[in-house]
Amino acid sequence: MSQHLETVIKSRIPGIQSLINKTIAELETELSRLGKPIAADAGGKLYTIMEICRIFYQNFREHLDGVRTGGDKVYNVFNNQLPATLKRLQFDMQLSMENIRKLITEADGYQPHLIAPEQGYRCLIESTLVTIRGPAEAAVDATHSILKDLVHKAMSETPQKRLSALLNEDPAIMERRSALAKRLELYRSAQAEIDTVAWSK
Repeated sequence: MSQHLETVIKSRIPGIQSLINKTIAELETELSRLGKPIAADAGGKLYTIMEICRIFYQNFREHLDGVRTGGDKVYNVFNNQLPATLKRLQFDMQLSMENIRKLITEADGYQPHLIAPEQGYRCLIESTLVTIRGPAEAAVDATHSILKDLVHKAMSETPQKRLSALLNEDPAIMERRSALAKRLELYRSAQAEIDTVAWSK
């Protein structure tokens, strides 16, 4: 009788293992769909916020570094657009010897016995800076716009639901997640015990 009972039990073990494995997979899928539990304490919430920030930073950095699209646009502004705009400015006239001589003479006050070209140099530098200010500001504005777009892209790729859930997680979901986790633990324990019995024979 005991020999027959042992044979019947051994023949049913693969079916039981299959059922347990299937149930474990279903429970894991359901838990994954519900997401990780939201921490109730301040430390857990801080950890979750830091994790979300890390994911955002990684996404943003990948956009800037060129792993994802976007960073090449910033490169284009400073290596193509700004130099092209600066080339269109007429620095040749502004920095010609005649113009420099005129600025230094005017800054000197038309007094040949007093040679103080520093004021003329300042005027020359200021006029040059005023000339390049427009293109420089345009490059900064273009870069600012690109970076804002990259921030929005990185934010859309960051799990914002986790952040909003930090404030108000549905108690029913919390309870469901807890019940599923307990069931999963029981099934894993049963799986380990059956595996031990199956391998010992």
